[in-house]
Amino acid sequence: MKLTWQDTLDIAIALSEKYPNEDVQYIRFTDLHQYVCELEDFDDNPDGSNERILEAIQMAWLDEL
Repeated sequence: MKLTWQDTLDIAIALSEKYPNEDVQYIRFTDLHQYVCELEDFDDNPDGSNERILEAIQMAWLDEL
């Protein structure tokens, strides 16, 4: 399954598996953006994100923990 910016929960799950020791509460959005773009299943325009999307991913990732 290919991930897009709209798949915030699936992205959060993938990030929690790939980066289990990341301190998500204090992650910079620039780092979060890079982590998402580097996911194997991510297939979307890297420029298609914004602060609202990254914040939603961060909140979903925190919920996964």
